Amino acid sequence: MRTAPGFSAAVAVCGSDAFAPGACPAQAWSMTFGASARTMRGWAVERPGPIGSGPLVRGLRGVGEPGAGELLVRVEACGVCRTDLHLAEGDLPPRRPSTVPGHEIVGRVVAVGEAVESFRVGDRAGGAWLRGTCGVCRYCRAGQENLCPLSTYTGWDADGGFAELAVVPAAFAYPLPDGRDAASLAPLLCAGIIGYRALRRSALPEGGRLGIYGFGASAHLAAQVALAEGATVHALTRSARARELALALGAASAGDAYDRPPEPLDSAILFAPVGDLVPVALEALDRSGTLAVAGIHLSDIPSLNYQRHLFQERDLRSVTSNTRQDGREFLALADRIGIQVTVSPYPMSRADRALADLAADRVDGAAVLVPD
Repeated sequence: MRTAPGFSAAVAVCGSDAFAPGACPAQAWSMTFGASARTMRGWAVERPGPIGSGPLVRGLRGVGEPGAGELLVRVEACGVCRTDLHLAEGDLPPRRPSTVPGHEIVGRVVAVGEAVESFRVGDRAGGAWLRGTCGVCRYCRAGQENLCPLSTYTGWDADGGFAELAVVPAAFAYPLPDGRDAASLAPLLCAGIIGYRALRRSALPEGGRLGIYGFGASAHLAAQVALAEGATVHALTRSARARELALALGAASAGDAYDRPPEPLDSAILFAPVGDLVPVALEALDRSGTLAVAGIHLSDIPSLNYQRHLFQERDLRSVTSNTRQDGREFLALADRIGIQVTVSPYPMSRADRALADLAADRVDGAAVLVPD
């Protein structure tokens, strides 16, 4: 393992590798690079439940060495995704106890494990939602690694970026430019990538009419891609501030989520995790239109009427994670079109507040955690 000069990645947290708020001396809460670092501060989901019940707990955690093929990064910024909220509230059942959420990680490499050739200490790297795949199943071999039955995910199967440090598999990390603000890069790593895949899944024709239901982090980035490619975009969201943002970015119209758009749609993307909107969006489609549902969690879909919602060859599609190729394509495209990222920054110490604001639709664009 190679490490930054003076940096130690040994693990010991007052006799435990678990979060233990209040269990260690106060001075242990501060992470110091260039000295013998032993612990870091971070957040973990301890008791999933409504965000008001305090499912996210801040405390101390041991810092493990990166294994073979892994990077240890110092977190410069971590985006706050609705998936993190689903995990905290239990909509997405935790796969392990005391998991650190966060999968839009921008960081500096401070140590690399054996057999890592693609990154060096000091490089800027991005950690995203997709963390690992088997590489040999029929989905992986067909370029559909997002459907791999053995796929793993950052902030769900392994600790994520709501902390001072994170371990990222090098094969699933993205090289990131030095010249951009870390907070503006973070939302690209999930909100941007999954929005891009949802846009492609919506089968939007050239010059087509796109409806976007819900206008948060993913939507405001996907909308810019669609606009850059010549589409007409209609935003439909319950948030007045989000409607203002949509119009500022170039949307042709912005209405309430349950409004009928001013013209039939060729394609639609549902970003809001609201099953009631599925028939609403399907009914707004023109003949042969496609609705892509982008969320990892969705409330129950009410009964559909075949004639109103599906007849005339309307398609309903889900979106499941993303491939690394999606990520590479989107990051290159975002750089080429100069995508604008609307960021609501929060100090890392207020991650619980960021999730509460996300739950209450008080976030403009994307919430991003930055070091205090």
